[in-house]
Amino acid sequence: MKKRPKLFAICLDNRGNEASLIPGKVYRVRPSAPAAKRHLVRVVDESGEAYLFDEDQFVLVDFPESVRRRILRLQRAG
Repeated sequence: MKKRPKLFAICLDNRGNEASLIPGKVYRVRPSAPAAKRHLVRVVDESGEAYLFDEDQFVLVDFPESVRRRILRLQRAG
């Protein structure tokens, strides 16, 4: 069975990116194998665009499907 990629990350540290990231907030992840090899994660930040950040600033999380759908709906509405 293929492992499903984690589509969300919680920001743990926004130092150096205070305008782009809010600690404790759940962000959408855009999976990127090349970024992961460089210990980076591509997230949709406060600007609404996907940028690369150091993976140490986040914890990747997974949610049950019903929660995932609700989070995605909320993010699209915002």
